[in-house]
Amino acid sequence: MIVRLLRLYRPHLGWLALGTLLALATLLANIGLLTLSGWFIAAMAAAGLSGTAINYFTPAAIIRGLAMIRTAGRYGERVVTHEATFRLIARLRTWLYQCIEPLAPVGLAELRSGDLLGRLQKDIDRLDAVYLRILMPIIIAVLAVLLTVTFVNLYSGALALSLLFLLLAGGLALPLWIWRRSRTEGPQQVELTGRLRTEAIDLAQGLAELQAYGADQRWVERWRETAHQLVETQDRLRRPQSLAGPALGLLANMAVFVTLLIAIPLLRSDAVAPPQLAMLALFALACFEAITPLPQAFGSIAETAEAARRLFSIADRKPPASEPANPAPVPEKGELRFENVSLRYAPHLRPVLEAIDFHLPENSMTLLTGPSGAGKTSVVNLVLRFLDPSEGHVRFAGQDLRDFDSDHWRQRITVVSQDAQLIAGTIRDNLLLGRPDADQSELLAACQQARILDFIESLPDGLDTWVGETGVNVSGGQARRIAIARALLKSAPLVLLDEPTEGLDRATEREVIDALRPLLQDRTVLLISHRSLPLGQPDQVLHLEDGRLQHPY
Repeated sequence: MIVRLLRLYRPHLGWLALGTLLALATLLANIGLLTLSGWFIAAMAAAGLSGTAINYFTPAAIIRGLAMIRTAGRYGERVVTHEATFRLIARLRTWLYQCIEPLAPVGLAELRSGDLLGRLQKDIDRLDAVYLRILMPIIIAVLAVLLTVTFVNLYSGALALSLLFLLLAGGLALPLWIWRRSRTEGPQQVELTGRLRTEAIDLAQGLAELQAYGADQRWVERWRETAHQLVETQDRLRRPQSLAGPALGLLANMAVFVTLLIAIPLLRSDAVAPPQLAMLALFALACFEAITPLPQAFGSIAETAEAARRLFSIADRKPPASEPANPAPVPEKGELRFENVSLRYAPHLRPVLEAIDFHLPENSMTLLTGPSGAGKTSVVNLVLRFLDPSEGHVRFAGQDLRDFDSDHWRQRITVVSQDAQLIAGTIRDNLLLGRPDADQSELLAACQQARILDFIESLPDGLDTWVGETGVNVSGGQARRIAIARALLKSAPLVLLDEPTEGLDRATEREVIDALRPLLQDRTVLLISHRSLPLGQPDQVLHLEDGRLQHPY
C-alpha cells in the first residue's frame, strides 16, 4: 500500500527529498550545537584552571554557524515539507475524484454521501502522515543513528555499541510495541470517525423528516453512542503513546550514565580529554532527538493504512460502463431502441431487467409506468449510460451506445427528475450547468419559459441568490423549475422525465407541468411516472412489472 502511495507521490519526489534533507541538516546542526557547546564550555573552563591559551574564535564561529543552520534549516524544512504536503493532498484529491467520477452514480450507490465526503477529505488528510509523520522521521532517524554511532565509534567501540543498543530500544523496540498495541484501535478509529461524520451529515440533512416522524432524538442518541465509542477508542490508542515520552527520557538519561561509565576510565588513561567527556555525554543525550518522533510515527501506521485502504477500495472499482478506445461521433438525432436488454447489478443477483424490447421514435412521447422496484430507474441508468446492459443492446440511430464517449452522449440528453439536483451555489451557477456560455438574456428567457422568473426577480439578489447545499433555500417546486430552466438552456434532443411532479402539491404540480411544456416541443421524450400526466397524449405507453415489459399499448 505504501508503494502505491509512493507512485502517486512520484511527481513531487524532489520536494519530498529536499524537505527530508533540510530536516536532517537541522537535526544534525542541533546535535552538533549542543555537543560543541558542551566541549567549548568545558575546554574554556579547563584552560582557565590551567592558565593555558585556547583558540576560542574557531569553535565560537562554528557554534554561531550551527545556530544559523538550525534556524534557517528549521524554517526551510517547515516551508518545503508543508508545500510538499499540500501538493500531495491536492494531487490525491484530484486522483480520487478522477477515480470516483466514472463510478457515479451506480458504482457508488451503496456509499452514503457523508462516507464519500469523509474519504475525500479526512482520509486523504490522514495520508499526509505517510510523509510528514512516518517516512521522513524514519529516514532521518536511520541516517542520524548511523552517523552518530559512527562518530562515537571514533572514541570507543564499546561506547558506540552501548549507544546503538539504547537508540534501538527507543527507536525500534518501543515504536514496535506501540504499533502492536494500535493495530486494532487505529483502523477502528478511522471507521468510527467516518461513521460519526456520516451520521452527523444525515442528521443535518434529514432533520426536518426526522422531526416529523419523531425520530430525531433517537438519531441523536445513536450519534452520541458513536461519539462515545470514538472517544474510548482514541483513549486506548493514545494510552501507549503517552508512555513514549517518559520512556525515551529514561533511555536518554541512561545513555548519559552509560557514556560516563565507559568514558571515565578512558579519561584516566588519557584516551579521552576532559572536555571530550562533557562532549560525549551531551552528544549521547542529543542523539535521542533523532528517534523522538518514531513512537508517534509507528503509532499512526495502522490508522494511516486503514485510510489508504478505504481510498484504494474505491479507486480499484471498475466503472460500470466501459469507455471505447476510439469513440464514434454521436449523431445529432435518431431513434433510441432497446433490443433484448437484460441487466444484472452483480453476476450472482437476479436480473432487474429481463429481455426488454422497445423503441422511442424521434420526436415522440413515451410513457413508462410501473410500481416501485419494477426497473424504471434502471432503464434511465441504461439510457444515460451510467452502466451497460448485461445482455442485449441499447442503440441510438442504429449504433450501440457503447460505441459513444459517455460524456458526448449525455450532451444529447436532458434529465428532469423528482430529485432536482442543485449545487451549493447561486441560481446563476445552477443554470449555467446547462450551458456555460449562456448570457444574461438567455438565462432570463429560460427562466421565463420555466415559470420561475417572477420568483427570481422578487429576490434581492436575483440570479445571484444563493440556493444552499442541495437547494435547501428554495422549495421543491422552485428547485424543479430551476432544473427545467437549466434543461431548456441545454436544448438536448432527448428528454428524460423521471417522476417530475412526484411529492408536489396540486398547485405546484400544475406550475411544474406548465413549465415543462416548452421543454417537450420537437424532442424525443421518455416520461417515467406512476401515472399519466397532463403533458399531452403519449404516442405509446409501456408498463414494467418485475423487470419485464408486460404490455405496450
